[in-house]
Amino acid sequence: MRLFKVLISGLLLWSAEALASNPMVEINTSAGAVRIELYADKAPKSVANFLQYVKDGFYNGLVFHRVIDRFMIQGGGHYPDFREKKADRPPIENEAGNGLKNDVGTLAMARTSSPHSATAQFFINVADNAFLNFRDASPAGYGYAVFGKVTQGMDVVMRIARAPTGPGGPFPKDVPQQPIIIKSITLISDN
Repeated sequence: MRLFKVLISGLLLWSAEALASNPMVEINTSAGAVRIELYADKAPKSVANFLQYVKDGFYNGLVFHRVIDRFMIQGGGHYPDFREKKADRPPIENEAGNGLKNDVGTLAMARTSSPHSATAQFFINVADNAFLNFRDASPAGYGYAVFGKVTQGMDVVMRIARAPTGPGGPFPKDVPQQPIIIKSITLISDN
């Protein structure tokens, strides 16, 4: 029995350390707060890139400018007046082949049609979006790199996803009619 307790204690300690090995951030929005675990172990370049933008305060005051219920919410590139905030660092290598899937609640890098074009913009999946997953290393098969997952505040994410949308600025549709502002993104644990 004593050996069993020692094994269980060791397993619990190992589990807690494994869970604590990835950084956590909090996205404080005008709709509420969302906590996200970043998978530095699976997507080190994406996480390092995102965290540098967080540490620089890049996201403060930007909005979720593209919101599609039953798909995703996207932010990190536009002010409330739709001016684009240009990323100040080069694009990163696409890490979509890391085994992580674009499932509900996951955080992924937004990009253009070029696979290795992600900079600062990100999105949170509000549905299982298998068509965004890595299939192969071709331009059409690369997918979108998942690098984190919501651990608290999925109700806030879903509230954002269900916000009334329409045209806004240069965008013909999918813009929240009431701006959803990213007040700040804060690193709350860096392990």
